[in-house]
Amino acid sequence: MFEKVTKRIHIIFKGRVQGVGFRYATVEAAEVLKITGWVKNLSNGDVEVVAEQRQDILEDFIERLEREFCGYIKNKEVGWEPATGVFKGFSVSF
Repeated sequence: MFEKVTKRIHIIFKGRVQGVGFRYATVEAAEVLKITGWVKNLSNGDVEVVAEQRQDILEDFIERLEREFCGYIKNKEVGWEPATGVFKGFSVSF
């Protein structure tokens, strides 16, 4: 049984994840799954994601992105934290 508590996930996707539609696919997946937070490109070529929702939904979110961009993601760093509830939607941050 999955935990129903809202969590926050902080992810850094590494690889060739810029210039391939990664941010916009992330926004689309987040909207479908009713996830709040943001995604942004980093100056070193990585993509950073901060998102809040139930843990099982966030795990599905990561799996969707990994399936869609399996040829581009080389590695990821994932950190789990308590949710803050600060986000009202999901957006691309600059």
